[in-house]
Amino acid sequence: MIDRDHQRAERRLARSLSLRALVPNAITAAALCSGLTGIRFAIAGDFEKSVQAVILAGLLDGIDGRAARLLKAQSRFGAELDSLADSISFGVAPALIVYLWSLREQPSFGWIAALAFAICCVLRLARFNARLDSLDQPHKQAGFLTGVPAPVGAGLAFLPIYIWLASGREEFAHPGGVGIWMLLVAFLLISNLPTFSWSRVRPPNHLRIGLLALIGLLMAALLTEPWLTLAGITLAYLALIPLGVLRYLKIRRRASASPVSHAGQHDQQPSAPGPRP
Repeated sequence: MIDRDHQRAERRLARSLSLRALVPNAITAAALCSGLTGIRFAIAGDFEKSVQAVILAGLLDGIDGRAARLLKAQSRFGAELDSLADSISFGVAPALIVYLWSLREQPSFGWIAALAFAICCVLRLARFNARLDSLDQPHKQAGFLTGVPAPVGAGLAFLPIYIWLASGREEFAHPGGVGIWMLLVAFLLISNLPTFSWSRVRPPNHLRIGLLALIGLLMAALLTEPWLTLAGITLAYLALIPLGVLRYLKIRRRASASPVSHAGQHDQQPSAPGPRP
């Protein structure tokens, strides 16, 4: 019996050390390093590279989960590592970058706004981890997320920097306005607003060719006018938030009306079975 348990433990250890299991965690570690490097660039005053580093971390964050599912290497360790890396790359790093860029001109209010963003990002990730095994998630059951995801929140926080880099106008770096914007994004991170989950988006067949063309044009725009394009993408996402809320309410009304109609049909049936035809 002891030998059998020892063999099982050795097999579990071999699986945990396999290259297949290490690949998604290595991608997560790379995303963490990219987010931390963004802070280093911000300290040096190179805010273009600092924002690019966090965006790269977001791209890697989108890859690691899919790699884990593709390789069938999901693990609780990977989930915890991903959340810890996200809290730094998309919570701490954006807060410090925006603070060093603009908010330090008003140290008290600016630091409070930066802290609020970082704390709300960590709280969102903690809430997500606490609900991993929960079955009572109406937003998830309807195909929606709760609040703004952490990588998207980092992208939203950089909106003033996008516009500042695209226009070169110092008005967009005003610490008062930037601080208020950071507080607003912090609220979106921990809010209970239903937001679209991109994995559930299913475009109609007749629109898929046009969507491919739009993605190609978007990539060209990112290469030619990256900051203006990122600002446009961010504003488009903000416009989708109220649409997501309306869509979710419509789905919930339809779901709540369905049992009522079934109950009404049940009440109209005779209490005793009638003669068989």
